Amino acid sequence: MAARLCSALALGLALWSSVPATAAPRPSPLPAGDLRKFRAVAPKQAQHTEFVVEVNQKGQVSKVRSGKHSHDKRFDAITYGNVVQTFIRTREGKSIPGLYLLSYDYDPASLLVHRSVKQLQAGGVNAAAPGIVEVFGAINRASLERMKKALEKVPLPAATRTGS
Repeated sequence: MAARLCSALALGLALWSSVPATAAPRPSPLPAGDLRKFRAVAPKQAQHTEFVVEVNQKGQVSKVRSGKHSHDKRFDAITYGNVVQTFIRTREGKSIPGLYLLSYDYDPASLLVHRSVKQLQAGGVNAAAPGIVEVFGAINRASLERMKKALEKVPLPAATRTGS
């Protein structure tokens, strides 16, 4: 009986290993040519936004005091994101803490955005203030830690045992 079992297993193994391996299916290639539907939708009219910002001693934007919005919410969000990540320094690489006006002008004909920076006032701000990006990063790290601690408290379902 054991001999039959061994020969049956050997035969099954031989048959199984003789089945040709099939290649993994390949994804179909992306269509070439017209990619207009994948292009970001650019505004059709000229856009203008302005932000008055405080800059710290490192040249980082530490606070957005005010802003003038355009007629396109998406353009406003993109320019605000650019504002909070901006470093403002002189050509020599030095930073001057103070108030600055950042303005963004979009030209629909060229699809380009022009940013200009104008110093409104030197000093008069907290030069030791952290940059907005640092503040947002600290908030995100604290949120992540709270989430991890909350997930550790969630009981996991017991592993199910099959057969014995």
